[in-house]
Amino acid sequence: MLRIIRNWIDRLFAEEETVVLLLLLLVGLLLIVTLGNVLAPVIASLVFAFMMQGMIATLVAWRAPRWLAITLAYLLFMGLFFGFIFGLMPLVWKQLTSLIQELPVLLRELQKTLMQWPERSDLISEAQVRDLVGAAGAELGKLGQRVVSFSIAQLPNLLGVLIYLILVPILVFFFLKDKDQILDWLKTFLPHRRPLMAKIWIEMNDQVANYVRGKGIEIVIVGSATYVSFIWLDLNYAALLALLVGMSVVIPYIGAAVVTIPVVIVGYLQWGIGPEFYTLLFVYGLIQAIDGNVLVPLLFSEVVNMHPVAIILSVLVFGGVWGLWGVFFAIPLATLVKAILNAWPTPGTLSSSVTLQEEKV
Repeated sequence: MLRIIRNWIDRLFAEEETVVLLLLLLVGLLLIVTLGNVLAPVIASLVFAFMMQGMIATLVAWRAPRWLAITLAYLLFMGLFFGFIFGLMPLVWKQLTSLIQELPVLLRELQKTLMQWPERSDLISEAQVRDLVGAAGAELGKLGQRVVSFSIAQLPNLLGVLIYLILVPILVFFFLKDKDQILDWLKTFLPHRRPLMAKIWIEMNDQVANYVRGKGIEIVIVGSATYVSFIWLDLNYAALLALLVGMSVVIPYIGAAVVTIPVVIVGYLQWGIGPEFYTLLFVYGLIQAIDGNVLVPLLFSEVVNMHPVAIILSVLVFGGVWGLWGVFFAIPLATLVKAILNAWPTPGTLSSSVTLQEEKV
């Protein structure tokens, strides 16, 4: 039995390239698990650089000098990056603080609404409503304590945040400017003969880049459209809810369902059941429908289609291993796994190739 397993492993890893690829995957997984938070600015910079590659390629195709294309793309990135940090985030933080302060009032309003349910339905009793409200109040108290402790604990990390604000733009600049030099340097650590890695790289490069750029564009479009719509409807906490709706597209299927809950609760507590509430539901549903049926097919037509079960499993697995970054890159990482499995030589293919080579000799 051991001899069979050993022969199978020898055939599977007969090529130097397969051994190097396996080591690279193991090292990458180890770095993500152990140093994921430390490498966060580098990973974020790579993501932003990926997003800018499409614009650079388009400008170069229009016969613009490469240095000019990189400069324009970098200026666009700087404008969006600092506009988000110093423009949107203070507004979101202000509304989040206001929401936390008004949570007790909102909880009492929700309690009044829930206390009317036993009169309308026999499925829920008044005691169950009181238990639910009591549990929500207890969790609310814990949330307040967590917010305070989190704020105090994060005060020493403000210097680290400032460092990241400086480090990320610098890294993005060098990733854009010295892309070819960095790739050539990385190739020196790989085998000279690498058909397997080349096949995986060709399959993954465009897909990952298209996915990252498309997801970034989708977040901006959905978040902006939601913010304008909520401002038009005069909904409370419009910026905070719009940010949640925009970021919810990162998690396929699950994100849209989860973020619907705070939107509906805020709208109901603000207006009750009435024309404004139904208008909110219609507008929000329209945005989700356009995103799912128009925007997603348009932006991700080049990305490999995957079964919804595979997508949800990849979100759960990679999210559990890598947190928010794992959720964001769930589809590219699942596509990478699929590409490796498809390209990895099996014992049957290896024996066939050896037989063909022997016949040629």
